Amino acid sequence: MTHGTQQEPTGRYFYVLALAALGVVYGDIGTSPLYAIRESLGEHYGLTPARENVLGVLSLIFWALVIVISVKYLTYVMRADNRGEGGMIALTALVAPQRRMRAGSRRWTLVLVGLFGASLLYGDSMITPAISVLSAVEGLKVATPFFEPYILPITIVILVLLFAVQSRGTAGIGKVFGPVTLVWFTTLGALGLYQIVKRPEVLLAINPLHGAEFFFRNGWQGYWVLGSVFLVVTGGEALYADMGHFGKKPIRFTWFALVLPALILNYFGQGALILGHPEAVEHPFFLMAPQWALYPLVALSTAATVIASQAVISGAFSLTRQAVQLGYLPRMRIDHTSERQIGQIYIPSINWLLMVACIGLVLGFRNSSNLAAAYGVAVTTDMVFTTILFAFVASSRFGWARWKVGALAGGFLVVDLAFWGANIVKIPNGGWFPLVIAGAFFTAMTTWKMGRQILGDRLQERTLPIKLFLADLEGNRFTRVGGTAVYMYGNPEGTPPALLHNLIHNKVLHERVVLLTVETEEIPMVDDEQRVEVSELGHGVFRVVLRYGFTEDPDIPSALALARDRGLTFKPMETSYFLGRETLIASKSPGMALWREQIFALMSRNARSATSFFGLPPNRVVELGAQIEL
Repeated sequence: MTHGTQQEPTGRYFYVLALAALGVVYGDIGTSPLYAIRESLGEHYGLTPARENVLGVLSLIFWALVIVISVKYLTYVMRADNRGEGGMIALTALVAPQRRMRAGSRRWTLVLVGLFGASLLYGDSMITPAISVLSAVEGLKVATPFFEPYILPITIVILVLLFAVQSRGTAGIGKVFGPVTLVWFTTLGALGLYQIVKRPEVLLAINPLHGAEFFFRNGWQGYWVLGSVFLVVTGGEALYADMGHFGKKPIRFTWFALVLPALILNYFGQGALILGHPEAVEHPFFLMAPQWALYPLVALSTAATVIASQAVISGAFSLTRQAVQLGYLPRMRIDHTSERQIGQIYIPSINWLLMVACIGLVLGFRNSSNLAAAYGVAVTTDMVFTTILFAFVASSRFGWARWKVGALAGGFLVVDLAFWGANIVKIPNGGWFPLVIAGAFFTAMTTWKMGRQILGDRLQERTLPIKLFLADLEGNRFTRVGGTAVYMYGNPEGTPPALLHNLIHNKVLHERVVLLTVETEEIPMVDDEQRVEVSELGHGVFRVVLRYGFTEDPDIPSALALARDRGLTFKPMETSYFLGRETLIASKSPGMALWREQIFALMSRNARSATSFFGLPPNRVVELGAQIEL
């Protein structure tokens, strides 16, 4: 099996991938028409839905879609792929390898930027389902005021059902994601075109001068509107993050062939409706439809928002697994929901955390307009970080000239920072929420990473170099027993503490001893040909190094079976696995602050067992403990 390289899909398979990408990649950005125009022209900015304001906002929306999505992400950022994988964690791995870095160095600073950007995505994963589903269900009160008291209960029921079915996997539901989203975008385009035909003058907004005049005419009030205009591009990070699932070509094709035209038609159609009926600004999306189509449109909108929510939930699962594999989060339970698709996973702890947060957001903010105030701060900050990290990768990895990188990144940052500044004012009104969530996850990830390094240093101080251990074997005749003992240890040059403890207390050595180290590479997947490295050290001792990518889940017994091609055969019923279990004690020794050491110790106690995480047979595992002061 070969991983890490992607062949461009062709023929029928290309269109199947494009349809699948439509359902997963564009769900978030595809539901923005439900609320983006309404918020951009809302009365909270003190602007009237006059002709010049409508054309100005539409111009800003059009050029935001072109510059941010079409140019920045689809043309440039998607070039920074890590063996076909995209997203903040993959980009961070490109910036700085996993070797130890000096705190305060430029690369370490960039890693921190990437980690905080990844942390922001958790806040986005909580807000997107809440605002999307709530805005769709609010369409019921446009049809009739009867449903107004039931908007929140219906929204919460839908969210509970959405998170409750996650454990069953998305394989079955995923088959209808693409077709339903295809119907959704076709409907968006048709509704918009119907209104544009009535008022074709709205197409004048394509001229960027209307956007410039909007700023000059409205001053700071016009600038703050960018905070709501940004809602039309909030799915931009999904394009990059889901690149590994579908490839660049299907994602780009789907955008230019269907998604972009449908979005522009719908936004301009809403603008056309408002030009003729300014009072429609309160709910322009649903008021575009004829009365008979309102209930079907609400149902379709709800389905589209559930799909959009599913995409960000799955994204949170994937992000968490990558963080665990790269050593930024402790081991946790990860269930595979498909035997055929490795990317379809379910993480219970993350799932229920997201559900509780979404329900809390719905109850706390009560309507989608209030939630829109919390939406944008996280994503704009993330887009700024993406530009910074991309610039570094373009310079250091691609070898682009500094002037080219500076000009390109500078242009993108002008747009990113403009949106970011317009969203910062939302912090007191709800924008604080994703920042608090990001701060919590960032603290957890950096604490875990630093804690593991400190723990490694403490263990290193006690570790006997393998050369000394082998030399000691020559002068001592330890009792040898039959079978194979596998000792797992992170330092391939050291003697596992569990091995020394076993010798000291039990005074026996197995006939064959395997010193096993598992390494995670900064690539998504590792070829099976490079998975196993075997070295014979003498006296029946072997060193084995297993390598995995950051999107793979380790399965030690299966990987060790590959060692037979390197002359090392394992018999399952004659192989025992020896693991070290450290009890961590917070202390005032040099390292982290005491409060962070206590958090690290708590995370360690609640981490998933190594036996389960590495797929070891429980009846063949022996754990030997030690107390370590941090």
